[in-house]
Amino acid sequence: MSDSIYTNYPPELNPAQKDFLVKTIKDWATQNGLMVRPHLSFVSEESDPYGVLATNAPVTLFPSLFPRACFEEAKALQTVYNQLYAAITCNEEWLGKIMEDLIDVDDFISGLWKVHVSVKKEGYVQNLSLGLYRSDYMAHAPTNADAPSLKQVEFNTISSSFGGLSSLVRKLHSELLTSPPGYPISYPSHPLFESNVPPENTAVETLSAGLAAAHSAYGPSKSTPALPTCILFVVQENERNIFDQLALSRQLTTVHKIPVFRLHSTEVLDHTSIPASNASRPLIYRPPHLPDTQFEVTTVYLRCFYAPTDYTSERDWEARTQLERSAAIKCPTVLNQLAGSKIIQQVLAETAGPDHLANFMADTDPATIARLRETFAPQYDLSSSGRGRELALNPETALNHVLKPQREGGGNNVYKSAIPDFLRSIPESEWKRWILMELIRPPAEAKNVALRSDGEVLSGKVIGELGIYGTILWDQSNGSVLQNEQGGWLMRTKAKGVNEGGVATGFSSLDSILLY
Repeated sequence: MSDSIYTNYPPELNPAQKDFLVKTIKDWATQNGLMVRPHLSFVSEESDPYGVLATNAPVTLFPSLFPRACFEEAKALQTVYNQLYAAITCNEEWLGKIMEDLIDVDDFISGLWKVHVSVKKEGYVQNLSLGLYRSDYMAHAPTNADAPSLKQVEFNTISSSFGGLSSLVRKLHSELLTSPPGYPISYPSHPLFESNVPPENTAVETLSAGLAAAHSAYGPSKSTPALPTCILFVVQENERNIFDQLALSRQLTTVHKIPVFRLHSTEVLDHTSIPASNASRPLIYRPPHLPDTQFEVTTVYLRCFYAPTDYTSERDWEARTQLERSAAIKCPTVLNQLAGSKIIQQVLAETAGPDHLANFMADTDPATIARLRETFAPQYDLSSSGRGRELALNPETALNHVLKPQREGGGNNVYKSAIPDFLRSIPESEWKRWILMELIRPPAEAKNVALRSDGEVLSGKVIGELGIYGTILWDQSNGSVLQNEQGGWLMRTKAKGVNEGGVATGFSSLDSILLY
């Protein structure tokens, strides 16, 4: 593939143009809620004791270029991926065998599996499961002569964030490109700006509709007398990305007319309960500001509990267990969270031994399975007899790989030349916690300009990562699917020299796309 399309994009900004664009974006972000709470390194707790301040989310000044064929393929495969991960979650025996090796060396994975075993022993009372997923990709173009292909970075089954803010970035860039009609004044002229805006982004509508579908499928109150029902967002304390989450809860309350409450994970045991006398085990929520009012929770949406840092004591594990054993529909269940582990992605990509992907998709057209397989980057375990160990310990081949643990949230991976020494620094028994993945090579000449949350403006070569959202509601007992949808996308862009890609962890900026 020729990089010629990137050589003069985005257009150069003189100081006055740059200043105008930055001020315009700051004001637009504040006016429209494209915001995050400031990091403590930016605004100290003493300076903002009541937590009222917010700042613009990190955002690019221009939409980034992305291959149309890759974008359309990612959208087309999302419902297939949704069904695949629902099927994996339904196969407890297979999932348990994959987790066996990790349980001995990974306390977090072991803790999650113990929650499942505990609830299974008592007996699950809710068969329905909800997935709000995001499949993340890069356009892979290892040489200038290659047409870009779609390669999956990871598949997220828990707390798939930024649906709310990504929709706003699309709106921001679209307005900058088209306002005022016929005579846009925000950007310098460029051929790629002519009659071209980012594609529609329905992330908020799609994700909230998935939650609403679960709320409806739950049915009437299981309490006597019947209680009003609600959806419960369980969230982290001091959540910086709160405005992204509020976009979904607002859609649920204003469009779907469903009461939504937010509850810190540390307060689950304080404000929820399961009546011992009710065999259906409804989850009862008492809002602290309405002490005389009870709601029955139809759906628990977890925007927390995805990392070991969310479990600071045994009380947090008890809270997760209470949610899991209740009648509320979970997004996700513990099993579905485990299905999103990196080891599952690696096992699906294996080319030797059993064809796990085909086994899970026995009723799917072989051509579709082949298209899904084409999105896999080569991945390896680190067993003593495996190819992965050889590639990881060789300083030359390690340069083309990334080492990934079973973690979400960014900042956990080990890259390139650091891999051999890192592995030698930990006990060999712990190597099976990690998978080795061949690096994806995005177009080399892509550039953009980013406005950080602290006001700093950075420009240079960048790497973009596209996320596609999907929702699925299914019956865990028989695998039947009640709803399976795709809708909405996320673009995150980071400086080319930066390895990690999380927005919340400060590595990336929110972006949108122009298709070519």
